[in-house]
Amino acid sequence: MGERGDEVQLLGFLNAVLGRTEKDRFTSVEILENKTFTPEVIGDKRSVLDVRAVLRGGTRVNVEVQLRNYRNMDKRSLFYWGKEYIKSLDEGHDYLELPDVIAVNIVDFDFPRSPNFHTSFRLREDRDPDLVLTDSLEIHFINMVKYRKLKEKDIQNDPLCRWLAWFNKGSPAELVAEVVKMDGAIMTADERMAFVTGDKEAIDAYYRRMMALSDETSARNYAIETGLARGYKKGMKKGRAEGHAEEKLEIARNALAEGASIEFIQKITGLSPEVIEKL
Repeated sequence: MGERGDEVQLLGFLNAVLGRTEKDRFTSVEILENKTFTPEVIGDKRSVLDVRAVLRGGTRVNVEVQLRNYRNMDKRSLFYWGKEYIKSLDEGHDYLELPDVIAVNIVDFDFPRSPNFHTSFRLREDRDPDLVLTDSLEIHFINMVKYRKLKEKDIQNDPLCRWLAWFNKGSPAELVAEVVKMDGAIMTADERMAFVTGDKEAIDAYYRRMMALSDETSARNYAIETGLARGYKKGMKKGRAEGHAEEKLEIARNALAEGASIEFIQKITGLSPEVIEKL
């Protein structure tokens, strides 16, 4: 969710955490730092994965995944919330320009000590908890230990439960398959994760899905932008001169470099799948 282009799944997850319904759900998000998550980074239990984003209206969000308990998660979360809160205010600017900041912490240890797997904190008045001082501070903790202990996981009615079923490495394969089918954002995340971790079949499926989302017009625009227009017009015709044959190969190489599927390259060049596979 930290790479630009992954906004769909990040939005889906944030709306689930924040309990946004169809009417008040966030519809746009900008990823502030373009991360590159490799299989090595994802699999490293010492690493801290974080995502910084800004939602519609200027609300800033920091999502952090912490796998080890260093006994400082409360202060750590406040520290990162504070950094995000003040960094957008230049010297001399009005305090009214300070944004609302939401911190979301996904932890793989038992914190905080609550019976609930999802806890949310704000600045409230001691004797009147309904009185909130400001909406500027909102800190969420998602306790995966507590989540795993749930006997009944309400994936039908709770979008966050669906996301955590997908996050949880110990979830049964049939449960993961079910939540992927139920939620388009989770399906996108699942395809993206399979792509990142390097499963060849998943990569092919990912590209096929991406190509299927484009109609014939966008395919032609893509061909023009990447220098494939000539191949699109000429590729299906046989008996070209040797120079044209080399041109087709060059077009195919460029298309592969851009991440196009074998089916698409075959369509615009007329090359056989075997030749494209060799490239």
